[in-house]
Amino acid sequence: MHTVAPRHFSMLRGFHLADFFTLGNAACGVGAVFLAMRYLVSGETLHFFAAAALAPAAFIFDVLDGRIARARHEHSPLGRELDSLSDVISFGVGPAALAFAAGAQGGWDAAALIYFVCCGVSRLARYNVTAESLSGDSGKVSHFEGTPIPTSVLLTAVLAFAAWQGRIGEQLWGGAIELGPWTLHPVVLLFVLSGSLMISKTLHIPKP
Repeated sequence: MHTVAPRHFSMLRGFHLADFFTLGNAACGVGAVFLAMRYLVSGETLHFFAAAALAPAAFIFDVLDGRIARARHEHSPLGRELDSLSDVISFGVGPAALAFAAGAQGGWDAAALIYFVCCGVSRLARYNVTAESLSGDSGKVSHFEGTPIPTSVLLTAVLAFAAWQGRIGEQLWGGAIELGPWTLHPVVLLFVLSGSLMISKTLHIPKP
């Protein structure tokens, strides 16, 4: 009789403590997407607020996993990849889904939100590739090129504040503009700005 169960957990046995906090980050991001979709079905603002609240929760997990990894000297390529994939969900797809749920559902809105997510993916991929060269002799990355993707938590805060004021859906801040065949809600320009700052190579942010 073959024992299969241990094989299912062989990868988990290779995880460090920090990696489980990274997965907590990813779980918050997935939860935020589900709650944003739930809001579209239910119309209950509580679901929208809960989705927005998972962004700072993901941020806390993101901070903790780094601190735990440094404290326990458990840095690994696997941990770095897990962190990037989790960040894409929590700070890329999550905020974009929340903006869509808030009413940014026009054609130009979708293009802007897709651009934002793609910038986040590109930013994280570039960091993973260049982290070693940026670390220099100290072995520690001294700065970020472009703004880190977790800064998008500010976008979710803006959307949560808009919801608190009743300014989502048909009342979304900035109104709507008809440009050619598609609609643009100017609020998505914040996502375009955020994405552009993430992929900037001239903007250097000191890394704590």
